[in-house]
Amino acid sequence: MKLDYIDEILDEVVPGHKVLLFSFYTSMLQLVGKRIAERGIDYAYLDGKLNQVDRQKAVERFHNEDDCRIFLISLKAGGTGLNLTAADYVYILDPWWNPAAEAQAIDRCYRIGQDKHVMAYKIVCKDTVEERILEMQASKRSVADGLILDEANLMKSLSKDDLLKLFE
Repeated sequence: MKLDYIDEILDEVVPGHKVLLFSFYTSMLQLVGKRIAERGIDYAYLDGKLNQVDRQKAVERFHNEDDCRIFLISLKAGGTGLNLTAADYVYILDPWWNPAAEAQAIDRCYRIGQDKHVMAYKIVCKDTVEERILEMQASKRSVADGLILDEANLMKSLSKDDLLKLFE
């Protein structure tokens, strides 16, 4: 269960590192937040409901307060406009069909001023729809890479199914 894995992160990673935890689902972030709070660990939170002032306060708190080790962020709200170089661990709690959204989220800590080596992970449950999402991401990435790298030969190598997957 993902929440059990969160306990491992809290025990093994959080004491020495600053951590970004992204989820597309705010309900998942709330479950994780409750689990973190039960352990008495301080964290910051950001979702699409925060106004610009509160959003900036959350970012500053994560950056400036040493006790604030975790930042829970909605994947959609945290995809743009954030500079989170205090973090050195990033976790995507649930894969999203669009790999670019995940990449944008991870890029929040790869900004000017980053002086740490950053580790990024996706947490995926085996034998679930999440594995199918990863397959879709890989397929879309493969098609996109073909468009960018070898436009002339792409049309020869694409099957009807490949073309239909572009529009799923």
